[in-house]
Amino acid sequence: MEQRGRPDAESIVLYEKDAASKIATITLDRPGALNAPTIAARHRFADLVHRANVDDDVRVLVIRGEGDHLGSGADLPEMAGMFNGDPDYSVLPEMRLPEGHDVRYPPRDSYRYLATLTQYYANGEAGLRSLQDFRKISILEVKGYCYGWHFYQAADADIVIASEDALFGHSAFRYVGWAARQWQWITTMGLRKFQEMVFTGRPFTAAEMRACQFVNSVVPRAELEAETLKYARACARNRPTDTIVLQKTFFEIYKQKQGEYMGSILAAWLESMLPQVKDDLAGGIAVNAETFERGLAAAVRDNDADFPPDWRLSLRGRRQNR
Repeated sequence: MEQRGRPDAESIVLYEKDAASKIATITLDRPGALNAPTIAARHRFADLVHRANVDDDVRVLVIRGEGDHLGSGADLPEMAGMFNGDPDYSVLPEMRLPEGHDVRYPPRDSYRYLATLTQYYANGEAGLRSLQDFRKISILEVKGYCYGWHFYQAADADIVIASEDALFGHSAFRYVGWAARQWQWITTMGLRKFQEMVFTGRPFTAAEMRACQFVNSVVPRAELEAETLKYARACARNRPTDTIVLQKTFFEIYKQKQGEYMGSILAAWLESMLPQVKDDLAGGIAVNAETFERGLAAAVRDNDADFPPDWRLSLRGRRQNR
């Protein structure tokens, strides 16, 4: 079924498994939109991660993208009505409550309007931290852009394999100032480097992310799939599934000692403060009606021009004025 002219979730998020090798694969297949998942596709992603978690035919889950990029983040135009005052926009689909349910969502001028959603994002069912709850081994294959929602998956995956041309970051650091998985990025990147990413808003290269131990392996683009498969096969053959679940439980206890879930709740609270932020930066980009009216791509492009070429979010912008 089409939703607001967008493809259905089943065509965006593909799933297959090889019971013999114990390797399952989630493929994001919307290359024309830089693999942006719709709301429904994020829910399907969460459901598929849960499915692989239960399935005894799966020990390793690989997440990859079709086309030139893993992905540039969620489908923000689909969410534009939340910020541009569209009276017909409903947040209920984000909450897995399609129209027609007898549910009255909190009004726009309430704290709960945004907070209900951002705090739901701390739940694995929302599709933002699903891999954090996965009790088997997850491997993320990264090429080109790894921004926004896709960068969330990189924070939570057990192993990250990247091509040399990969870029990591979140445009929200430019147009908002924070994002959902900040606590986990700090623990995986290190505080000093993550602060640099947030304060400058610049994306980091695969080599930089390898240097701060966020990425496990960096290879040429032509070797990326083979490198990912090498890791997946080794992980699937190394120990029985019970051992893997025990290992993951140990690592999860360690992450919770570091406050991972508390960090998710704190990030949700921080995101819910967006309506209280005063925009006093002339010419900047912000999540508001004007930005969506201009066109998000155009707004990001114009804002990108104010930064050094090698700090720009877009590959085209990075090639200009060198």
